[in-house]
Amino acid sequence: MKPSPLIHALDHAHFGGKAASLARSLRAGLPVPQGFALGTTHVDAVFDGHADAVTHLRVEFSGLAGPCAVRSSAVGEDSEGASFAGQHLTILNVRHEDHVIDAVLKVRASAHAESARAYRRTLGMDDTPRVGVVVQRMIEPDCAGVMFTKNPLDGSDERVIEASWGLGESVVAGLVIPDNYVLDGQGRVLRRRAGEKETALRGAPEGGTVEEAVADDMVTAFCLSDEMLAGLHELAVRCESFFGAGLDLEWAFADGTLHLLQCRAMTRNR
Repeated sequence: MKPSPLIHALDHAHFGGKAASLARSLRAGLPVPQGFALGTTHVDAVFDGHADAVTHLRVEFSGLAGPCAVRSSAVGEDSEGASFAGQHLTILNVRHEDHVIDAVLKVRASAHAESARAYRRTLGMDDTPRVGVVVQRMIEPDCAGVMFTKNPLDGSDERVIEASWGLGESVVAGLVIPDNYVLDGQGRVLRRRAGEKETALRGAPEGGTVEEAVADDMVTAFCLSDEMLAGLHELAVRCESFFGAGLDLEWAFADGTLHLLQCRAMTRNR
């Protein structure tokens, strides 16, 4: 039992929604960090302590040669009707092969928590989860955030972008008031509002993350230039041409390069 290269993890029923979406994104030539996926049976085998499953996980992790993010990819997650946002863990900046085992187990456990089961029940889903896991090279961004390719409030043809310094989890977790940008369907900037980004979440040298104070002159400085906004619009166009209109994207800029971290349908139940 070996992990699958992420580009081959197309089977929703085995690798889960997040892995399958990222696999399709890679096949479309979108700028997704490389990684691998564990299917539901492999995750359960790691949980049961099967030696081969654990060994292959260690080997594949070492092959990525750098810090990684370990993310949930449960069956049914990141669908149009169920995002599971905030329910399942993401473990960032995993640096050692010993720690990747623990990270996979923590992600699996989060999907079995009562709050996650209750969320499944509210959606009419079987409350016994089947959990895949994605392991990707960690991006250490200058700035990151989220983008809705349609306005999430009214479905109009606008790109709505939220951004902050450092890792995008500070935006998702509500640690800062992010910058807010709205573009029209052709990428023209309609409005922008500076946030209050007093902290940045960054990778710690020993693994995990740490909150760092942002310099006073950067707290209300805009994260994104017009050129970067144009790059995000182009990414939205490319994603929608492949996946269809109305997407929820997570992205990061590192050393001027734009990376796509997640692409899923905008959900009715967030």
